[in-house]
Amino acid sequence: MAQSKFPHLFSPLKVGAVTIKNRILSTGHDTLLPRAFVVNEALIAYHRARAEGGVGLIVVQVSGVHETARYTAHSLMATTDDCIPGYRQLAEMLHGYGCKVFGQVFHPGREIMEGIDGSITAAFAPSAVPNERFHVMPVPLSKRLIGEIVAGYGDAARRMKTAGMDGCEIVASHGYLPSQFLNPRVNLRDDEYGGSMANRLRFLREVVADIRSKVGKDFVVGLRITGDEKDADSIEASEVLQFCRMLEGDAATLDYYNVIAGTSATLAGAIHIVPPMIVENAYVAPFAKAMKAVVSKPVFVAGRINQPQTAEQVIASGQADMCGMTRAMIADPDMPRKAEAGRSDDIRACIACNQACIGHFHLGFSISCIQHPETGRELAYGTRTPASTPKSIMVVGGGPGGMKAAAVLAERGHRVALYEAKGQLGGQALLAQLLPGRAEFGGIVTNLTREIELAGVQVVKNRSVDAALVHQQKPDAVVIATGARPRRPQFDGEDEMHVVDAWQVLKGEANVGHSVVVADWRCDWIGLGLAEKLARDGCRVRLCVDGLVAGQRLPWYVRDSWNGILHKLGVEIVPYARLFGADADSVYFQHATSGEAIVMNEVNTLVLSQGHDRVATLEAELADFSGEVHVIGDALTPRTAEEAVLEGLKIGVAL
Repeated sequence: MAQSKFPHLFSPLKVGAVTIKNRILSTGHDTLLPRAFVVNEALIAYHRARAEGGVGLIVVQVSGVHETARYTAHSLMATTDDCIPGYRQLAEMLHGYGCKVFGQVFHPGREIMEGIDGSITAAFAPSAVPNERFHVMPVPLSKRLIGEIVAGYGDAARRMKTAGMDGCEIVASHGYLPSQFLNPRVNLRDDEYGGSMANRLRFLREVVADIRSKVGKDFVVGLRITGDEKDADSIEASEVLQFCRMLEGDAATLDYYNVIAGTSATLAGAIHIVPPMIVENAYVAPFAKAMKAVVSKPVFVAGRINQPQTAEQVIASGQADMCGMTRAMIADPDMPRKAEAGRSDDIRACIACNQACIGHFHLGFSISCIQHPETGRELAYGTRTPASTPKSIMVVGGGPGGMKAAAVLAERGHRVALYEAKGQLGGQALLAQLLPGRAEFGGIVTNLTREIELAGVQVVKNRSVDAALVHQQKPDAVVIATGARPRRPQFDGEDEMHVVDAWQVLKGEANVGHSVVVADWRCDWIGLGLAEKLARDGCRVRLCVDGLVAGQRLPWYVRDSWNGILHKLGVEIVPYARLFGADADSVYFQHATSGEAIVMNEVNTLVLSQGHDRVATLEAELADFSGEVHVIGDALTPRTAEEAVLEGLKIGVAL
């Protein structure tokens, strides 16, 4: 039984006046699903999927406590009673599944990332100390405004209690306003809110006291706080522990502490807000253990805890009392239920690619997942409708798009055969996992393979599909997901220079010289990964990108962490570089805006990362086929695994 496999993870936990059924937590995270700053149907549907999946506690994304707290155009606000109906509907729904719900009360301080109408919003902070990431120069808070904000926290919490929620969480993590007061490098005040530790803690103490005075003892009040901001100007971890020890002695006590890493204030610290796959699993747990040694209340922890086995170990070892597994449930909302039932092999594990979760947020789009595009689209795709008329369907191509299409079609009752020309399913994901630090990306293949197994898809490997086979099999429909091949553009001097493509390098099919230039047109994972691989192999590497920055198209935290790695390895990065030509030992680029020449001399090998050309010859061959023909993924036009899997879902639902 699963209870014996994960006995600690599926044991109840008492937090304040509330008992939570298990130790799995969905931490507060932006979704961009809300509209008009209140809980809406889309956000309720999103959280319903996780409640149905068995999560014990959901902490809803941040709600602003004051008008100066509007840090994005799609946040929640708890400054008026307008928030109560949405919160009430959400709480009633979650309680129906035995799931507890807390709301985050929040003020970003100087961490304002966008205005509401495109203009730059004035930010307020303890002192006029700018941040690095958003280049914000804040206004120092007056005592009057401090008083308004403190009262706003209490009023927001009171509204959440009125709505029937179980508790609230003060966000003092990631360099937001309470943290700014705590940090002596950000708080330069010379009044009672600055200077000594007691003075710097005064704001947070007043917030806790105001909340407790307005919600009473039966409403849970917790604190989310960063242990290590991963930046030179951060608060010392020892100070954070001392601050929490001081809070423990107050009359208006907290009910739990939720620890995390990173800060929004800097590029290096922000990586840890949603750490990418290069970061170690459960890496914040040691700080949680240190926190447990100085406080008497439960300690929660998050940070790359994506499997129940990891969470069980963290709790069993006494490092923490509850584990935040947010991205694990973005990838698989049913993760808790599967783990409890002993179906660990059926869990769609998060691969920490960051592309459609936090990556969507940074692009201004609603949350999703490249492996599970139903996430964030629950209203459209949350329920599988059985096919009214089961059909015989051939899916051609066993990459992520083809596998997703086959799985969904079979789940709905169609008879599905998936054909793959090679001996292994996975397509380009098999290459992506060969990039340095990207081995976890191969999990998408493992997860989708399990999906098609569970759905009952017939899989035929080592079999190319042509029109003759289609006419012989006589399916009702054909889904073409045959992917793409490396694009090899023509340019002057290509016959003189030693030129190879990215796939050849990753497969070990190319003999690369000591001095390498990578010509990166797409500015994605491939160019960065090739540069790192070749630099670690001992090559001199120059990465020339046809864009503003290496990794321009990647999620911010992946891009920034990878650029840091390349800097340490001595890789020279040249932006605005459009491939133009080559000769025997030089590669020529054109500056994308000035048009001037950029010359790379003493080059042994030019590695092309110039995008892909679609492979869809079967579509033309089936011009006279009487059944339906659909083309998805890179076979339609080359993009990423996200679009391939999403289109697999869409065609799987449509047929």
